[in-house]
Amino acid sequence: MLFHFSEEPNIRVFSPRPSASFPELAPAVWAIDREHASHYYFPRDCPRVIYSKGACTEVSDIEKFFSDTNADKIIVVENQWLEQIRNTTLYVYSFSEEGFELFDQAAGYYVSHEEVVPEKIEPITDLIGKLVNEKVELRFTPDLHPIRNRVIASTLDFSVIRFRNAGKLPNR
Repeated sequence: MLFHFSEEPNIRVFSPRPSASFPELAPAVWAIDREHASHYYFPRDCPRVIYSKGACTEVSDIEKFFSDTNADKIIVVENQWLEQIRNTTLYVYSFSEEGFELFDQAAGYYVSHEEVVPEKIEPITDLIGKLVNEKVELRFTPDLHPIRNRVIASTLDFSVIRFRNAGKLPNR
């Protein structure tokens, strides 16, 4: 199964749209695989830094970033987003993999250039509870910039999502 996360509860058909992040790509419907789904248990605009041990991660980076945890993945968000995370309901749209093609294996991104109808829609009302049940550690910090800079300079596998919103208060 593949997934799409939204704060919109009633999407019946996903139509391909252009991507601001990948303007060279034809309009697409985006989905994420199960392994990376926890990256999206957040309000859409919430900035976050996610990092994990990868095949090429050096021992020194494992010691530096994972010495105080047994988690396989760490997700860091800014303190000011806590209430928004607590109060957001997300809707998980599930898709069959049929019609999708792998776009980025490291990120778990899949795309379809055709309309897609979800097979199932499920609400998540407790995002923090959902994260606690995953093999991730959730951390809060007043400022994402230092951890982002350390992570991108390391040999860790990482994802930085909605960083343009770092340091900005939620609008809702």
